Amino acid sequence: MKRLIPSALAGMLFGLGLVPAVQAMEILRWERLPLAVPLVVGQERVVFIDRNVRIGMPAGVGESLRVQSAGGAIYLRASKPIPSTRLPLQDVESGALILLDIAAEPAKAGQAALEPVRIVEGEAAPAHYGEQAATPPSTDDDTQGDTPASGRTPAHKRETPVAVVLTRFAAQNLYAPLRTVEPVAGIGRVNLRRDLALDTLLPTLPVRARALEAWRLEDQWVTAVRLTNTTARGLDLDPRALQGDFVAATFQHTTLGPAGQSSDTTVVYLVTRKHGLAESLLPRISRIDATVNLPSAGAAGTTEGAGDEK
Repeated sequence: MKRLIPSALAGMLFGLGLVPAVQAMEILRWERLPLAVPLVVGQERVVFIDRNVRIGMPAGVGESLRVQSAGGAIYLRASKPIPSTRLPLQDVESGALILLDIAAEPAKAGQAALEPVRIVEGEAAPAHYGEQAATPPSTDDDTQGDTPASGRTPAHKRETPVAVVLTRFAAQNLYAPLRTVEPVAGIGRVNLRRDLALDTLLPTLPVRARALEAWRLEDQWVTAVRLTNTTARGLDLDPRALQGDFVAATFQHTTLGPAGQSSDTTVVYLVTRKHGLAESLLPRISRIDATVNLPSAGAAGTTEGAGDEK
């Protein structure tokens, strides 16, 4: 049973430094509506978000606003007044976006320092694209073989196929404005070798391929590959020309313009299962150097002559 400390005793202990001071904190709930975070010129305000976020700095604000981020906390300090400005925060792992509306005003006489802010998820967040659909009530016939005794768990079904969710998410990250990227729970960025050899991806087309980014959801990967035309004629892109083990492949554009034009480059989204792009490509075949593996006629004659002398 907890004992309550009388107010008089608590005040005495606080005066002796035995009870730590409790700092007030403003709680803001993110429900996909911009959150107002006012600032006071010359005062630093801390925003706790408990995520690894990427901060988008609006144009014209960098000289007036110092922004630092460390350990799930963002430190904002305005050096001069700033009109209402939107500051986007993007979760590095999931791509989720949080919008802050900041505005800095000069401090007023006797004004107390602004308390820190903690951003938490809303209690009734709306459903996001690609989330798992609710599992329908199961019948005896449906659950037979997926019981705990069999060691198998029922598979979760999604409203949209994973390959479609990944492709849409990758296309948004590469082509859409940051504020329009819709987060998908479970998607994470994957480390990708930028020097990955892609000579066997489209061997019948004169294009230069380079891997850009990769993301993963469940047991599937999507890799965005940039394709650039290297000839002076236009090209038609056909998924059937791709060589490799892919679940799905989608071109951002179905044609490529001649080299040197703005339309000479596009992106193809390649979805693979259980591994990344490197393990899904066809192996490269090295050419055999006949001069190294086969002796010349002159060398053979010299050998025979040496044997005759013996």
